[in-house]
Amino acid sequence: MPEGHTIHRIAGQHRTRFSGEAVSVTSPQGRFLEADRLDGRELKAVEAYGKHLLYEFDGRRYVHVHLGLFGKVRTAQQPAPRAGPTVRMRLSVDEWYADLVGPTRCRLIDGDQRSTLLSRLGPDPLRRSADPHLAFERISRSRQPIAALLMDQSVVAGIGNVYRAELLYRARLNPYRPGSDTDLEAWTQIWEDARTLMRAGVRSGRIVTTEIRDRDNQGRIVRASDAHYVYGRTGRWCRTCQTEIRAADLAGRTLYWCPKCQR
Repeated sequence: MPEGHTIHRIAGQHRTRFSGEAVSVTSPQGRFLEADRLDGRELKAVEAYGKHLLYEFDGRRYVHVHLGLFGKVRTAQQPAPRAGPTVRMRLSVDEWYADLVGPTRCRLIDGDQRSTLLSRLGPDPLRRSADPHLAFERISRSRQPIAALLMDQSVVAGIGNVYRAELLYRARLNPYRPGSDTDLEAWTQIWEDARTLMRAGVRSGRIVTTEIRDRDNQGRIVRASDAHYVYGRTGRWCRTCQTEIRAADLAGRTLYWCPKCQR
């Protein structure tokens, strides 16, 4: 599933290429039934919040997109090819087009529905107005493992499976530690680290969490095998202590951690 940095990256690209334009909106697949109501209207703004993407058209009408596990957005210069049968929505202007393929959600909502949606989400580390203390209030009252809480979008919006594993490793926190046993200092460290790493992810389009000194190859280009400390590295050795990385299911996804560094 795309994590928050990917959604913010898409929002930034589409804000630049489509906002302020009268946009052709079609649904080649035919499943986005409201496309005709938006076709030819001005796209006012594009917003990302956590893993949610919102396109605002005049009249406070929003297309709410959630990519889910398999959804993708393809953006390229015109001319656009013939749309395939999996394209839920296509946005087109003179120079650019964007295809939304296989999302979990693509629907037209109004301003009140947008407000309700956002009210259910925790603070997003990539939004300037985000208040990390709102997340800490929920974390500090919960006996759930901190790794589960980081994946709960009502606690923190935008953090997915890769970031949760890497943030907890970098903070040297046991992923099974109850939220209520996580103090404010530890949470502040995680939050600030998330902001730094996710902003870098928006710029590069990748999740890279390792420091140069900890990579096998220390060249300018970070190889995929060097990008992470623990995520996807089951059975391999910890970059810091040489202990074998472990994996287990938690909150419906595979969790990775170092049993020594994260006691």
